[in-house]
Amino acid sequence: MAELPSGLLEACVVVGAPSDKLRELQQRTKSSELPLLDPEVLQVHAPPFVSIEANSNHVIGPAFSRVQRRRSFIKKKRRDRAAEGVSNGDSSSRREASPTTEDISVPKDLDLIALPQLCFPDGLQLASEQKDDTYHFLVFTDLFGNRSHGVVVQYYRAVQSIQESVFQNGHRWNAPKCRLFAPFAVCIISKVPYYNALKDCLSCLLVQLRTARQADLEETIREFSAKLSLVPLPPPGQLHVSFSLRPLQVVLPSRDDPDSPLVDINLHLPLLCFTHTALLQVLSCLLQEQRIVFFSSDWARLTLVAESLLLYLQPLSWQQPYVPVLARGMLDFLMAPTAFLMGCHINHFEEIAAETEDLILVNVDDGFIQTSWSEAVDLPALPLAAAECFISRAESLQLQYDLELCHLGTGTDVNTLRSQRRGWQQKLNSQIQNIALELVVNIFRGVQDFLNHEHRVFNSEEFLRTREPDDQLFYRKVLETHIFHSFLRDRLNRKRDSFSRMEQMTRSHAHRNRAMTESPRRPPMSELSRAGPDRKLSKRLGASLPNLDQPINESVTLNANRLFSIRKIGPDSGLKFLQKPLKVFRLPEFPPPLAYHYVQNYYSDMVASLGKAISATPPDESALLARYHYLRGLVNTVSNRRLDALEDFHSLYKTDAEIFPSQMVNSVIDSLLDVERVQVDRRPEIKRLISRLKREQERERATQGTGQEDAAVKRFQLPKKYMHLEEFVKCVQESGIVKDQGTIHRLFDALTVGHQKQVGPDLFRVFYTIWKDTEAEAQEVCLPASVLEHIDATECVFKLSSSVKTSRGVGKIAMTQRRLFLLTDGRPGYVEVAQYRDLEEVRVSSAPFLVLRIPSLKIRVHGRKETFEANLKTETELWNLMVKEMWAGRSIADRHKDPQYMQQALTNALLMDAVVGSLQSSKAIYAASKLAYFDRMSLEAQMMVPSTTSETLKHKINPSVEFAVPQAVDVLLYTPGQLWVSVGGGKVMVYDASSWSLIQTCQVGNARLNCMLGVDRDQVWMGSEDCVIYIISVVSMVCNRQLTEHRAEVTGLALDNEKYCHKVAYSCSAEGTIMAWEVSTLQVKRHFRLSCNRLQSVYSCGGVLWCCARDGIMEVWRNGTLKQHINLPEQQRVTFSSALLIPESEELWSVCVDSAEVYIWHVKNASRPINRVMLQDCTGCYCMIQVKNQVWIGGMGRGSTKGKIYILDTERYEVLKELHGHIDKVTALCSAEDRYVLSGAAKHDGKVAIWKVEDPGLDSSKC
Repeated sequence: MAELPSGLLEACVVVGAPSDKLRELQQRTKSSELPLLDPEVLQVHAPPFVSIEANSNHVIGPAFSRVQRRRSFIKKKRRDRAAEGVSNGDSSSRREASPTTEDISVPKDLDLIALPQLCFPDGLQLASEQKDDTYHFLVFTDLFGNRSHGVVVQYYRAVQSIQESVFQNGHRWNAPKCRLFAPFAVCIISKVPYYNALKDCLSCLLVQLRTARQADLEETIREFSAKLSLVPLPPPGQLHVSFSLRPLQVVLPSRDDPDSPLVDINLHLPLLCFTHTALLQVLSCLLQEQRIVFFSSDWARLTLVAESLLLYLQPLSWQQPYVPVLARGMLDFLMAPTAFLMGCHINHFEEIAAETEDLILVNVDDGFIQTSWSEAVDLPALPLAAAECFISRAESLQLQYDLELCHLGTGTDVNTLRSQRRGWQQKLNSQIQNIALELVVNIFRGVQDFLNHEHRVFNSEEFLRTREPDDQLFYRKVLETHIFHSFLRDRLNRKRDSFSRMEQMTRSHAHRNRAMTESPRRPPMSELSRAGPDRKLSKRLGASLPNLDQPINESVTLNANRLFSIRKIGPDSGLKFLQKPLKVFRLPEFPPPLAYHYVQNYYSDMVASLGKAISATPPDESALLARYHYLRGLVNTVSNRRLDALEDFHSLYKTDAEIFPSQMVNSVIDSLLDVERVQVDRRPEIKRLISRLKREQERERATQGTGQEDAAVKRFQLPKKYMHLEEFVKCVQESGIVKDQGTIHRLFDALTVGHQKQVGPDLFRVFYTIWKDTEAEAQEVCLPASVLEHIDATECVFKLSSSVKTSRGVGKIAMTQRRLFLLTDGRPGYVEVAQYRDLEEVRVSSAPFLVLRIPSLKIRVHGRKETFEANLKTETELWNLMVKEMWAGRSIADRHKDPQYMQQALTNALLMDAVVGSLQSSKAIYAASKLAYFDRMSLEAQMMVPSTTSETLKHKINPSVEFAVPQAVDVLLYTPGQLWVSVGGGKVMVYDASSWSLIQTCQVGNARLNCMLGVDRDQVWMGSEDCVIYIISVVSMVCNRQLTEHRAEVTGLALDNEKYCHKVAYSCSAEGTIMAWEVSTLQVKRHFRLSCNRLQSVYSCGGVLWCCARDGIMEVWRNGTLKQHINLPEQQRVTFSSALLIPESEELWSVCVDSAEVYIWHVKNASRPINRVMLQDCTGCYCMIQVKNQVWIGGMGRGSTKGKIYILDTERYEVLKELHGHIDKVTALCSAEDRYVLSGAAKHDGKVAIWKVEDPGLDSSKC
């Protein structure tokens, strides 16, 4: 996160005509001949405004301590003018210029060269009468793309009269001169776009300027600027900041989250200026990065409309030149050859339209759009379905504030009226942002399905194939833009922003699961049928195979967005986000004199107010607490209380780590004085914070060379040279055909049969083309309703044979993921051939035809007497391979209760088809047989499942689907209705426990997780190898709180639920430290350290803690006093892996990684085990849980199926069952309401098995 600016003001600049020039003009100008002047910078006010003692050079507060040297913008100009005045004998000029020169300076990153023109885009025009004040808004962009924002007010002030004295007849009389009014501009420049707030500030300033004397103007503006520099910016989230500038109370809204833009404008302005169709046309031009010029007679309207439109496109960010206000002397900017977005006065419309080419001209006043070469805009429109949905929602918006006032009385307090209007505007802005975000999501939905994160590749051609034909030209243009490339980079970096959240929220349940399934992309027949017979190939949905056990009612409709948008829908329908209540923190009154000690007192008052707010906020409102701590840390930073600031920033880890300002905190740490560094040792929280940031910096430096996040996004391209195995794997993964390395290795063997082990570019091109053509042909199938009623809604047709003669009639054989059926010729009809699980025999035969024998495929089905025969001729061998593979896959999937096997078998069958088509040789069938993985495996012992296992096993899920290789399951946790699965590198997947379908994916740090604990209904704690306990909200699925007190990896978590006390959680780390946490406040109540070899777990029961380490098990009082140490005799020492307390029998069970025995102790006499249970065919155990009166133990066996689960009876101490459900050791176990047990295995397996718990009797009582 970039370092946040801590003050509202960057600079305040006054622009106008010099007073000496105005007086000169007044003397010689007639009211009818008022000239147009060149504006100049008259004053520049920038922090610091208050100097501090010379020995405080280390202060970093921007309000009074900016210490870097700054250049003077107008020093040289004034000196030249002064020198000229002296040469003409005008000594007064010298006296006037000298003091001004030294006072005016400009921050080094602020360029004011073009500012006078932008403050007066029409030029500085004198007037003979007073005119109304006018406001407009500016945007400045530096070379690095960083933007600053300006709010300008032009106000007129009478030029001081110079009366000429005339003597006549001995009397003096004054000859009156015409009254002259000169415009001045005050421009506030800020790093943040507070357009409304800064406009309010300038309105308050004008109240003072109207009554101020000419001599006091500069001091008034300087004091005004100094006050703004003392205003801290609110952190992202639910806390706004307000301050008083009489007569108004000014409010600074905060951004929604760290990645969201700040919104302080009225977002409904474009909806008032344009029709919905014209508005969508402008957005389309922006997405296609055209050369766009806005026109208006109101300079303010140009920036406000442009800024609103760019906010509509969030999180896509405009990357091209952006100048919403072009002064009259800057029109040559429009000749730039690149894309841009600029704004001009409407007076230049005809001139620009005639003199330029290839411009999109947008008349904001009249709401129309045309090009510089014609009145029509010949550019692709936005996708129709997305546009219709947007229009339907936009029509429901209430844009007229007057309708909100109908039931209200007449307000008498201006600030109350402004507050009411602000609340209405914020609600409307939120609705508009949601509608615009939904538009962007609907346009780019599914992009992530065509990304390869490992190789950072986007398969653009495949993405285009899934779009409507009428929309493809639009997408082709957008895919080449910088704005889309930046968006893609964020998707590849898995950025969790508003787009990803809404895309996830609005995805259907079935599509969310298909997106996580490793299989060829085909739409279910229910989707193709609803598309209508006239569309067929037009919708090639980029979705994966649905869950094979998915109910019919969970299927999705392909054109859901479009069908949904036909009826009028509300602006919030289906888009309800959790709205947090907003709080406004009011700053103290500004100090009257700008002296150093007054400013320090002002900050002290602010810190005291924030302290009161923190004390008054309940602990469960952690997000609000985080904002108060952030704000107090910011104020402490600028007021030179660095240690207090670090303590506040450290509190963010426990309240909301998402807003932690890393760079700002590092700057504070670097600026610590020696005396403060000594004090750090006496403040452990700050010491831990500094140590953690140093570790993170070292980690960043270590990974800096990779540049993964900033790496360019590549487009998939067919290879141009021969590929060996490693290059072939990468190419296939980038193409999106398949990710699994084992499957790709077999494909490589198939394509290189009879050749040297490399695949040529021509062969791969043919293979890839056939794969895609087969996909397209399958999607051309449009089944009538009479056929669809026989198949499930989620089924897809993956392969169609040519029209052949069969024993059941003439037609085409269709292959879905569940069955074979005959699609009869003529009037299409449905004839069931077989479901794969019902097959009894599949073989190649031959059918007589005159004197010939035609190759045919014979299929026998259980329960049917007649054999189905199809004269497939040259296709026979291929269909024989494919059907057998599907049969084997179905059989293995049923035995293992793992639908993933069926999906893999389907992929193998389709790869066979593509291999045969691409090789076109006598060895093609033999080559395709290399991919018959399950057909071979079905005969091997390791794929056989014992009857006990088959009866107990209910289902399997594969969390490693999106990975190229399986990932170890590190931790499992069940919370009501949800299963939490942790795999490598802190990735956590959350499954719906009713359907075992994926509902959410979270990234929790970057290190392996060791333990998880459900603390309450909205908190899951996760202990990590990086020494941090991460806290995830179950409701929002956001991980924004961290406990950082441990100094070694966190290995265990436990909860103490004793009555009549606050809920307490315990955590332990590998080096032996145990901490007791008060859950409500996240404060450490006590901590102690045990002497042991790698502490692995902690459990609380009966007022004591049971701690399992590698070298023994310890019973410890809650104050840390060791009660007893349990171990085997020295000659029998083992390495403990897990311990389990069974309170009802007062027994302690333990297992070891290097022993096949289960050791059972009585807790009151633990000198030696009271029993030992030997586990057959076991090399070691890794985890253990109690379910009712059973103990389930996960271990590793000696056979080919290494992962074993042993179920033991706690009363008879005997093994009830041995379950063989994994091919690698079982590393994690958890219970789901004592109805199911879930087991996870190491990296060679990487799956989660779901086992049914048999009820042996009454439930055990729990401690």
